[in-house]
Amino acid sequence: MDLFAEVRDRLIRYAEIGTQSQPNTGRRPSTACQHMLAELLFGELLQLGCREVFYDRDNCVVYGKIPPNLPAGAEDRPFGLVTHMDTAPDVCGDGVKPWVLENYEGGDILLNAEKGIVMRRQDYPNLARYVGQTLVLTDGTTLLGGDDKAAIAAVMTFAEYCQKTPDFLHGTVCLAFTPDEEVGGLAQDLDLERFGAPVAYTIDGDHLGCYQDQTFNAAQATVEIVGVSVHPATAKGIMVNAADLAVGFLNRIPKDERPQTTEGMEGYYYVSHLSADCEHARIRIILRDFERSGLEARETLLRDAAAELNAACGEERICVTIEEEYRNLGEVLRQKPEITARLRTAIERSGLTPVCEPFRGGTDGATLTFRGLPCPNLSAGYENAHGRFEFVPVESMEKNVEILRQLCLAYCEE
Repeated sequence: MDLFAEVRDRLIRYAEIGTQSQPNTGRRPSTACQHMLAELLFGELLQLGCREVFYDRDNCVVYGKIPPNLPAGAEDRPFGLVTHMDTAPDVCGDGVKPWVLENYEGGDILLNAEKGIVMRRQDYPNLARYVGQTLVLTDGTTLLGGDDKAAIAAVMTFAEYCQKTPDFLHGTVCLAFTPDEEVGGLAQDLDLERFGAPVAYTIDGDHLGCYQDQTFNAAQATVEIVGVSVHPATAKGIMVNAADLAVGFLNRIPKDERPQTTEGMEGYYYVSHLSADCEHARIRIILRDFERSGLEARETLLRDAAAELNAACGEERICVTIEEEYRNLGEVLRQKPEITARLRTAIERSGLTPVCEPFRGGTDGATLTFRGLPCPNLSAGYENAHGRFEFVPVESMEKNVEILRQLCLAYCEE
């Protein structure tokens, strides 16, 4: 079986299906287009001979199991793989036109001659890692959707490998494909009983060989500010400018604790939305910190800023509402080190050096872990996600298939 060709062709096929999710729609899933990929995966799982294939059409979740082929008397130790079908709403995701660049020679890449769109090596130094490899790219007008379709391509290719390679002995592997990860869905509708695995691995992240056993603690703050509008000619002592109050509020957030000034284990405040006029202002602020106490301190800073400005106004004009989103899955995984240890073993046996990186974001596993399904994360191998210059090295997807194969062997050995 040509794993290289399989993962390449699958990624292209999946990427051509638009599956962008959208925030704040009030619908689950947030967009109907995600059902198109779900229908396709449902049919492919049936064709591959997977068991207990089920398509939850209400919630747009697809399930399946790669059946075990262990000899009599061998203990089956199931584990699961979870990937998401939606792509990010940050950049256009309709009409994706993936194309393949073989044997990348280094240097700039012309993505779109008609529009003069070029991916410059100096802007994307990560290209240097992939000289000589085969890249799947966009035409520069949309994202590619390798996040997370590169992972789906690897998982489905692995399922086909198991079906076509009867001498590869393995236990049960439970599969789930979920919607809306990019807009905070976080697998809330995944039926753990139907899924059927006691542990699982999400596959969602960039460069090959990395894994994550920590995520941020996450919350989102909404700041509502009410002002008083009056003609500026007679405004003295009457006008309360909500836009001015919004500026004063934002100035109380440390400037060196923003996404663009932090890395590694550093948390941040991210002003994701701001609208303001004299009568009303609204601010949305994403809060992230690897320590629970750090997240709480960030929440306190916002509430204190509102209290100070309200005191200066002499009345309550600023209201801060904070919604908890997810917690650091490391709290649970530290108690179950063998789950992550198996993943490290699989990466090593695939010929790579495992690199543990704190995940500066969230995965479906961030909530699944606290629902009782511990989920470390394996990187999917895509690069420049959520943008027009996204690309996926085919070799990275092929290597992830090998990592999944080794992960099966690690569970069988025990």
